[in-house]
Order: sequence, then structure tokens, then C-alpha cells
Amino acid sequence: MKIKEKKFGGLFEIWLEPHEDERGFFMRTNDEKVFKEYGLNKNWVQESESFSRFKGTVRGMHFQYPPHVEAKAIRVVAGATFFAFVDLRKNSPTLGKWDSAILSAEKKNMIIIPRGFANGTCTLSENCTLIYKMDNYFDPESYDSIKWDDPDVGIVWPIKNPSVISEQDGKAQSFKEFLKKSGGGLSV
Repeated sequence: MKIKEKKFGGLFEIWLEPHEDERGFFMRTNDEKVFKEYGLNKNWVQESESFSRFKGTVRGMHFQYPPHVEAKAIRVVAGATFFAFVDLRKNSPTLGKWDSAILSAEKKNMIIIPRGFANGTCTLSENCTLIYKMDNYFDPESYDSIKWDDPDVGIVWPIKNPSVISEQDGKAQSFKEFLKKSGGGLSV
């Protein structure tokens, strides 16, 4: 595995290293010993899969309030996606800042996002499948979202108009509304 920290502390992009032969390939996607070196060894308590049929599908920007904030390990097993994340950590010097990564089955990369971030995706291909590991349980009462295209956050998305977006994501709160509701950010 090749591991590189992104511009936010604790947020890493990982390139997996498949061993290929005439049968196909084999690759390790989780290695507690290697992850421990980077402070990434988590107790992943849930794993979910997300499938988007159409290119240009937007999901996000999703997060959970304390005490249910969660770290995530995300990788694409079919297709490609633009994956964005926003720092929501209270008192963080990068509160409200964003970064992104292109995740794809072809690149065989993944991202690990620490607790206190919102995340969202825009599919870059048809039939895109993502796998998410979380270090905390989903709690519907703690779940919330921020507008994917909020101008105060300013994420530069690969599209202007989603081909598909849920009604819930389309009506998400603004970043300013989140700050007011959360008392200035998430305590993690």
C-alpha cells in the first residue's frame, strides 16, 4: 500500500497494490499493522455499499452529530467517482475547507476520512459501486447533511446539474445553518 496524507491532518489517500497474474489479481485492502503506523487502525463496526446507476449522481454532503460522528474508509469497486470532504471540526483551523479525490476501481485507491468531516460524491461513470467502512454505528437521529453546492464551502464539482440527487440532499442545510445548529462545528 502507498499511503499519503491529504491537506487535512488525519485524512489519507491509499493506493492499493494488486498482485496480478493470468487469473486476475489479489490485493490487501486493510492491514492493521500498516494502518497503525499512520494512526489509521480503527475498529470498523459497520460496512455499507452504495450503488449509483447513472453518471452525474450526487450524494452528500453527509455526516453525523456527536456522539455518533464517524471515521470512514471508502473505496470504489466498480466505476469512478469524484469524492469530496469538508472539515466540520469545531475550532479546527480548516473548518469549512474542502478537498477531494478521484476514486476508481481502475486506480484501486481509497480514502480514509477522520471523524468530524462531511462527505459526498458525484459519480463519473455509469454503474458506480462504493464500499464504506465506518468506525461508529449509523444513527438516524444524528444524521444530517449540508448542501452539496453551498457557495460558502465552494466545492468545485465536475458537474453543475446532477443527473440524480435525492430530495433530502436537494433540501440540505447551508454551511451557515450547520454552524448555527451545531454551535460552531462538531466536537470530536
